Amino acid sequence: MAFAITQTCCNDASCVSVCPVNCIHPTPDDPDFGSTDMLYVDPQACIDCGACADACPVDAIFPVDRLVGPDSVYADLNRQYYETRPADHTWGEPRYPRSVPGDVGPLRIAIVGTGPAACYTAQSLLRSTSAEVTMLDRMPVPGGLVRFGVAPDHPSTKKVGDSFSALYRHPRLTLHLNVDVGRDVTHEEVAAHHHAVIYAVGAANDRMLGIPGEDMAGSISATEFVGWYNSHPDIPATAIDLSAERVAVIGNGNVALDVARILVTGPDRLAGTDIADHALAALRRSRVREVVVLGRRGPEHAAYTRPEFLALHQLPGVDVVVDDDPAVGDTIAAAEPGSKAALLDGVPAEKVDWAGPPPEGRRIVFRFLSSPLELDGDGRVESVRVDRADEADTIAAGLVIRSIGYRSVPVAGLPFDAATATVPHRAGRVLGTAAGGQVAGTYVVGWIKRGPSGGIGANRTCSAETVDSVLDDAAAGRLPVPAGTGKDFARLVRRRKPDTLGRREMLAIDRAERRRGRDAGRPRVKFATVAELLKAGRRLGAR
Repeated sequence: MAFAITQTCCNDASCVSVCPVNCIHPTPDDPDFGSTDMLYVDPQACIDCGACADACPVDAIFPVDRLVGPDSVYADLNRQYYETRPADHTWGEPRYPRSVPGDVGPLRIAIVGTGPAACYTAQSLLRSTSAEVTMLDRMPVPGGLVRFGVAPDHPSTKKVGDSFSALYRHPRLTLHLNVDVGRDVTHEEVAAHHHAVIYAVGAANDRMLGIPGEDMAGSISATEFVGWYNSHPDIPATAIDLSAERVAVIGNGNVALDVARILVTGPDRLAGTDIADHALAALRRSRVREVVVLGRRGPEHAAYTRPEFLALHQLPGVDVVVDDDPAVGDTIAAAEPGSKAALLDGVPAEKVDWAGPPPEGRRIVFRFLSSPLELDGDGRVESVRVDRADEADTIAAGLVIRSIGYRSVPVAGLPFDAATATVPHRAGRVLGTAAGGQVAGTYVVGWIKRGPSGGIGANRTCSAETVDSVLDDAAAGRLPVPAGTGKDFARLVRRRKPDTLGRREMLAIDRAERRRGRDAGRPRVKFATVAELLKAGRRLGAR
């Protein structure tokens, strides 16, 4: 019986490299790698060895005969992928582990950030070289997107973080947490103590709508909402008001669906997750009954992935409907099987009274072909005015959450392309002159390198390219020689930021959160403020 990949696929291709018959696609060598919703097993070629399931970091791969309930659809989805594509399982060129010549000497490399891109990069460097790696993060805890971005009801996706846990214990890795590069230490100071500096700082800001009323109370970003329910120290516990009965989410990507799903999921269902305590308490008091997901274009152009949409049908007591519109209905009826629009085939279409309160019960309404024009209200958002086919319509909503993408911010000491919100680079090498000259010893990886596209697993192949550039430059003698040592840098950090945390304190916080979770019947209960994190790390790490 063949295996199949299911909803929680992270696309990092760990399964591809262990498959003995090359029956999992797209591989990193395939042109559509990174653009498909997930990876797929060819049931005709699979030999049922189970190697892929053992390698999967997020437990997304199962034998087809063990798929039950909502997951049973993935047997067909894996098979259908190969019905429209040639099943070529010829092996590509082998990729051998990189290394540097012995006469180069030991390298000392700094990585700014501790999210997936940073961790994949550090793993690669530590496995293929004898380099000493320094990781820095402005947060008192590592994890980046895995800790602060993945929805709490996606525990399997969070398991990719477990694959990084051994990394933090590596004897050649040093952690400096609660240190802001650019404020506490400069890029020049980091570079002066390392052969190379790799920035993996992600995309911390959200994009703006650019419409009137966007700055009113009750208008927030998905970044803020996601951080709020994930205990991000930058987001106060009181930041979100859930007193409105209808919420409008502008945008229809995966993050928009995360937001909608959390808003209507029963609190008891979330009580067994690592959701922030303050968010769980607020959701228990919430008056939200309806979430309207607004898309500027039609259903064929929806930005969410198929697995994320299918997950909505697993919510007990939550209806999923489409706002009834002739153009949208025609698109769904004519949709090709397997397309985005075809996902809505069979989803009820309803006329919605946008001026009145939502009906009893909880539901998610998809409304397409609707461009936001203005947020209206008397000091606080009361409605959003949208344009559909050159006709304005007003949707009563007491909370509007924009989810139209992320945007990186400039990195102090590095060039920045405001148009793409990325650092100019060539294969990860930072470019700093009009002629395209490289900033010696400086590199980027992840969203700051390629823009906010691709999920967690996409960072694995992204990091491989950057690491190759670092090692090629090392072998060619292009890396600058640091003036200071690793110990010198550690002393500098402690002098500038006395409350910096290291490996011992990080492990103490992890143990404390897990212990709090065991006491509450949850995977962990996070500390939600910098003060709490510092106190737990210092008090428990000193033992």
